Amino acid sequence: MLDLGQRKSIYQPEQQDLIFPEEPNYATPAEEREDRKRRLVAACRAFAQHGLDYGFAGHLTIRDPERPDLYWTNPMAVHFAQVRMSNLILVDHEGTVVEGRHAVNRAGFVLHAAVHDAHPDILAMCHAHTVYGTAFAATGRALEPVTQDACAFFEDHVVIGKEAGKVAVENAAGTDVAAAFKGVKAAIHQNHGLFTASRHSIDAAAFWFIALERCCQQQLAIDASGSQSIRVPDDKARYSREHVGSEYIGWLHFQPILDHLLQSQPDMLA
Repeated sequence: MLDLGQRKSIYQPEQQDLIFPEEPNYATPAEEREDRKRRLVAACRAFAQHGLDYGFAGHLTIRDPERPDLYWTNPMAVHFAQVRMSNLILVDHEGTVVEGRHAVNRAGFVLHAAVHDAHPDILAMCHAHTVYGTAFAATGRALEPVTQDACAFFEDHVVIGKEAGKVAVENAAGTDVAAAFKGVKAAIHQNHGLFTASRHSIDAAAFWFIALERCCQQQLAIDASGSQSIRVPDDKARYSREHVGSEYIGWLHFQPILDHLLQSQPDMLA
């Protein structure tokens, strides 16, 4: 392993005084709450930019910093492109809206609440009904490390086969999804789609969702070509995952997306 010194990643510059994203520090819980909400809105807007919307399906969540038994989420039946600070809702694990005027997505509450309840370390979670992720989920396969991008998920995602394809509207439906998220950042729910979770930030959860969707697209393109893909050897896949698949790297990847959205879509802060 490389000696990184005080750095979290090889991508952090060794040279001092260069412009580079810095993880935020907060003076108060209120300041952290506003930043988490801002980043949640940015994640929703990023999903819109990447075409990850499908009607009212799709839900992103982040815990409240002072009340970790509550989580902020996007409002029901509002397009990702129209989510903003003022229409986010705060929800408890029973599905009660504590703050906000909009309803909560039933499936989002059932699945995300179960994961947040079962894993106090998980801060954020993302799910959407996407073209490539849903198509790949129908194969019931795990993602193979056939690209450097896919190596980020090597031994860090699972396939959930139980209750595959059944719409998650009953509370018990979240149990299997919650159980799957022990020590991994992503799950492929057979015949349903993709889930990502982060113990670090909504930034990381959102980027890894976008990345997983892209990896599914790559794998389906390889399958459609009829060519035999060359699998990255396990040791090299693990090495790549350690350097390009961490929570910090997911957060770092999201920063240019966040900066672009803050500059191009200032209405998201309204």
